Amino acid sequence: MGAILGVIPARWGSTRFPGKALHPIAGRPLLARVIDRVRGALRLNAILVATDDERIAQLAVGCGVEAVMTSPSHPSGTDRIAEAVRGRPADVVVNIQGDEPLVDPALIDAVAEAVAGGEWDMATAAAPIRDPAEVIHPAVVKVVWAADGEALYFSRSPIPHDRDGCAPAEREPVWWRHIGLYSYRRDFLERFVREPPCRLERIEKLEQLRALHLGARIRVLRAADAGVGIDTPEDVARAEAALRELGLT
Repeated sequence: MGAILGVIPARWGSTRFPGKALHPIAGRPLLARVIDRVRGALRLNAILVATDDERIAQLAVGCGVEAVMTSPSHPSGTDRIAEAVRGRPADVVVNIQGDEPLVDPALIDAVAEAVAGGEWDMATAAAPIRDPAEVIHPAVVKVVWAADGEALYFSRSPIPHDRDGCAPAEREPVWWRHIGLYSYRRDFLERFVREPPCRLERIEKLEQLRALHLGARIRVLRAADAGVGIDTPEDVARAEAALRELGLT
């Protein structure tokens, strides 16, 4: 396996929670908690924080990782990552969300390894949805895939649609929540960012739909749990409770 770079995109101007990267989670900034978890991944040769804000960059450096200043005008985290890794040797690039304080290091490794053989352009992960309210919630992105694990579609709408109400009788989970963790083959990442957002991406506001539009083969790995993402200030208490439960405070 060639070099693998882990990149954490972290911008200041989050629509629903500006400055969340620096917001304390159980007494420690959110980004610092993410970095703590990412350091547990064994397959990463280096970790970078890609940001558009000097305050976030200073925090990253204080945590012992390199910060790369990037343009504030990128349409997606993937575009920001591509700028951050430009000119750096890497065969695989892993996009690790900067708002997941409980990201699983083993899942980072698995997603990285999935594209190393060259069969897949990208890899990501999904976890079963157990709360019926999440099935219809547009903030919860759903994914469906083929028998070999290749992603067919991602949507904010419930997919599949349970036309006859047969889902409760299914033995396996029917709906799966997409986890915002991606790995890319370097050549595909560069191709991805050369293309403008496609129509489906603009409608659903999901960058992975640009990859499908380009014909990418995206492997979906199954995870037991979706973790805890910080999208709004209300999510902080939930994340802190999860950290306490795991003894990580």
